[in-house]
Amino acid sequence: MRSLMEIINDLRDSGFLKEELGRPLPRDYVPTKIIKKAEIEGKAVVFKVEGSPLTCVANLVGSRKMLYRYLRVSSDQEAYSTILGSLSQTRKQRMAEERFNDFFEVANIGCEELPSIKFYPNDGGRYITSSIVVARTPELHSYNASVHRLMYVPGKGFSIRLVPRHLYAIYRKNLENSEATPVAISVGVNPLHLLSAAVSPPYGHFEMEIYASLVGGASYVKTPLYGLPVDPYASVVIEGKITEEVIKEGPFVDLLETYDRVRNQPLIKVDKIYVNKKSRFFHVILPGGKEHKVLMGFPREAAIWDAVRKVVPFVRGVRLTEGGGGWLHAVISIRRNSDGDGKSAIMAAFAAHPSLKHVVVVDEDIDPDNYADIEWAIATRFQASKGLVVINNARGSSLDPSAEDGLTAKVGIDATYPLKEKERFMRPTLP
Repeated sequence: MRSLMEIINDLRDSGFLKEELGRPLPRDYVPTKIIKKAEIEGKAVVFKVEGSPLTCVANLVGSRKMLYRYLRVSSDQEAYSTILGSLSQTRKQRMAEERFNDFFEVANIGCEELPSIKFYPNDGGRYITSSIVVARTPELHSYNASVHRLMYVPGKGFSIRLVPRHLYAIYRKNLENSEATPVAISVGVNPLHLLSAAVSPPYGHFEMEIYASLVGGASYVKTPLYGLPVDPYASVVIEGKITEEVIKEGPFVDLLETYDRVRNQPLIKVDKIYVNKKSRFFHVILPGGKEHKVLMGFPREAAIWDAVRKVVPFVRGVRLTEGGGGWLHAVISIRRNSDGDGKSAIMAAFAAHPSLKHVVVVDEDIDPDNYADIEWAIATRFQASKGLVVINNARGSSLDPSAEDGLTAKVGIDATYPLKEKERFMRPTLP
């Protein structure tokens, strides 16, 4: 399955789709309620909003189960190995170029008719939340693809939130040469394409090649104005330039379901909007919702799993917890050779995911999905005088509202039992 329409049809046939296609919804707050209800039911949902001809779809990756369905895997280990394997295959994938005009036509709509939504009362404006932004790397013969939120600015275009990562580096490099940054923005793609754009491989490695590896090969088309490669099955493609003009962007709800602060962010001036001739579903990601957390957190989970399995014999499971926004808190269940392996796992996790704030390491008899199990391990196997790791004034996540100037205290909890006294810490089992 390549297009979003094919995926939606599959979800409908499998009972994973809820349809709310009566009267178009007001753009402010009401879609949030519809998406939250679908989250609870474990389903994707389609709906329309006022003033847009496009049909919205949300909650496509509202659970680990749905993600594993797209990846065609049945376990954590399979999923992590698939993600890591796709990274190792980057630049080995041959993608066929196709003709842009065979898939897209110029849209007879403007920016205001794209289904941007105001999700919560204090949002700085109406937002598009599932856009993949492609830009050329100035000093390399390659491209970068990354996921960014776009705030609609009436009469001007969109303000884009740029964190200090690859697209920000490209933007700054172009500014040094007094140049704007041409971009192609895709909305409404295969969820695995979004996942690939969230992986963050080394600078200069094009994320679309990761997607090609995940789905067993992919094609691309180049946009008419700037020749940037995009998915031919995207529902909407926008061409424009990130300018040096800045706009106040935010507040906006982040992964931790708190408001991110207002910042001066660059303005994208839109040149052309194109729509797919066959698939016109516009993907909406609820800020701070389950889909947001799965798409952002899962690649980091895979990175933690890979780092920890290099220092301990076996990793039963890794969870970036929902309460930690799928970002700040991890629980890692391991099998050990020595009593020092718990702390080694803690340090490996912090190195693999620098935004991580708290890590709990437990033995393999503890289910990392069972909060009562985890709390029991802390209650019975953890002593702060022996198992607590505290790292003060470390660089943390910009999403953490308790951090000061980007610095935080990181805490690791080694809730594993002493290997020589294993029997003292075992729960009874029935014959």
